Amino acid sequence: MGCDNLASMTKVGSNIGGCMSFCNSTGKDNSCFGVNCCQTNIPPSLWFFSTSLKSINRIHDQDMCKYAFIADQDWFLSLADIYSVQTMEQVPAVLDWKPTVSCYSFGPTNVSRNSSLCGINTLYINECAPGNNHECQQICINTPGSYYCSCNHGYVAIGNHNCTETANVKKTPIVLAIATCGGLGVLLVLAITWWLCKVMKRRNIRKLKEKNFERNGGLLLRQQVSSSEGNFDTTKLFTSKELEMATDNYNKDRILGQGGQGTVYKGMLTDGKIVAVKKSKVEHESKLENFINEVVILSQINHRNVVKLHGCCLETEVPLLVYEFIPNGTLFEYIHDHNEDFPLTWDIRVRVATEIAGALFYLHSAASIPIFHRDIESTNILLDEKYRAKMADFGTSKSIAIDQTHLTTRVQGLKPILAPSSREEARSLAAHFILTIEENRMLDIVDSRIATEVRREEITKFASIAYRCLNLNGRNRPTMKQVAVELENINMSHRLPTAEQLCQEVEYPVNGIWELASTSVCSSTNESLKVDIQEQPLIYQKIVF
Repeated sequence: MGCDNLASMTKVGSNIGGCMSFCNSTGKDNSCFGVNCCQTNIPPSLWFFSTSLKSINRIHDQDMCKYAFIADQDWFLSLADIYSVQTMEQVPAVLDWKPTVSCYSFGPTNVSRNSSLCGINTLYINECAPGNNHECQQICINTPGSYYCSCNHGYVAIGNHNCTETANVKKTPIVLAIATCGGLGVLLVLAITWWLCKVMKRRNIRKLKEKNFERNGGLLLRQQVSSSEGNFDTTKLFTSKELEMATDNYNKDRILGQGGQGTVYKGMLTDGKIVAVKKSKVEHESKLENFINEVVILSQINHRNVVKLHGCCLETEVPLLVYEFIPNGTLFEYIHDHNEDFPLTWDIRVRVATEIAGALFYLHSAASIPIFHRDIESTNILLDEKYRAKMADFGTSKSIAIDQTHLTTRVQGLKPILAPSSREEARSLAAHFILTIEENRMLDIVDSRIATEVRREEITKFASIAYRCLNLNGRNRPTMKQVAVELENINMSHRLPTAEQLCQEVEYPVNGIWELASTSVCSSTNESLKVDIQEQPLIYQKIVF
C-alpha cells in the first residue's frame, strides 16, 4: 500500500515476482490493482525468498507511509475497507505446502510401512496432479502421502517408473547383446584406425627426417668427417624437436641477426645452456657444400677466439647449426655506432686485432689441417661477455692439405666500397688506405674518436702491418704468425711504455713490391710515413687471407 512504490521478490539475486503502484490523489476505492495499492501472488515451490520496497518517484517518496505484508487472499478481498490494514498489528496468512518425498520414507525401523509420517492434511495432496513433476512414464496413481506408477495395457513396467511393450520383453536381452557387441566392435575399429594413423604419421615423419638428412648433406658430412682428423665425435647431432623447444618454435622475438647465409636465433637447451641456432638459407643443393664445410671446419677447431660449434641438425627442411651464444654483438656495430657503455678505444681495437690475428695464426699453422677463413670482416667478428673477440661464419672456409704447396696468391673476397663524396668516385677501402699512405695523409683516415688518445708512432706501426698485408703477391705478405707477434708488441708497448720504446729506431723490412723507408718513432708529429712503391696495378677488393 502507498503510491509510486515498487515491491519486488527475489531468489538468489533473480527477480521472481512483484508489483508496482501509481498515485491517485482524487480518492481511494476498495480495489488493489495498481492505484495506491498493488498485489501479486507468491510463486509456488519456494524454499525461501527476499523482498524489497522502494519508491519510483522521488517527489512522492516521503508523502505517505509504505506498507507491505503477506495475507490470506480471500480474507483480504473480503475487507470492507482494505486500507484498514494500515492500523492492524497482524493479519492472517496461509502457508500452502507439500512434501518433496514420500511420507513413508522416514522414521524408525519399527514403524509400520502402512503408517504415514505426514499429517492428515497431506492425504489431500495429489502428487499425480499436473505440474507436480511425478516421474511416471505412463500412469500415475496417487496414494495418501505418496504415489506409484503403472503401465497401460500391453506394456509392462521396467523399474519403478518406465514401461515397455510386452512383445519387446523377450527381445530386449538379445537386442541389448547385439547393441553391446556392435558398440564394442565400432570402438575396436576406431581404436585400430587411430593406432594405424599414429604409426603411419610417425613413419612418415621418420622418412621425412631421413630424406632431409640426405638432402641437407648428411652423407657428405659423414664422408668429410670420416676423412678428417677433427673432434667431430664431440659435436652433437640435435633433433628437430630439441631445437624447436630451445627457440620457442623459432619465435621472431628470438632472432639475433639475419644475413645472406641464414637467420640466427637465441635459444636455451634443456640443460639451461644458452646457444645461438643458425637456420641456414639453402636455396639450392649446390650451396649445401658451404654448410657442410662449416660443420667440418668448426669441428676441428678448439680456440678461445673462435666461436665453438656445439652441434647441428639435419632433420629439418633447412640445415641448422648450434653455436655457443656470444652476447655482445658484432665488431661492426661498435665501429659504426658509438656505444657509451663500451667505447671502442685504441687499446680495445689493438687487442681485438691481436686476438683475431692469433686465431688466424692458429688456423693457418697450428690446426691439424691448415684452415683459411676467406671471409674476415667486422660482421663476422663477435664480442663475448668480456668483450673478447670471437671469429665466426666459416661457410666459405677451406682446409688445405699439409703437402699442398700451390696456393692462390691473388687478393680475394668481397669489395667494401668507400662512399664517394661529391667530387670523388667510389673506391675500395684498401685502395683508399694505400692512397693515403702514398700521399703522406695517414692521419687523415684515423678515427677521430682515437686520434687524440694514441701516440702517432703506434698508429705508424699498426699502419705498416696493414700496408704489408695488402701486397698483391700472397707469398710476399707477412704470415699471420708475424702479424700476431707484431700486434702483440704494439699491445704490450701501449700498456707498458718505456723510454727506449718511445725513442727506438724502427726498420721496416722490404717485402715484395712494397718497400718502406726506415723512420724514427720519435720523429716530429708532422713527419709522415714515407713509401716508395713500384708501379703495379691494384685490385680493389677486400683483403682476406
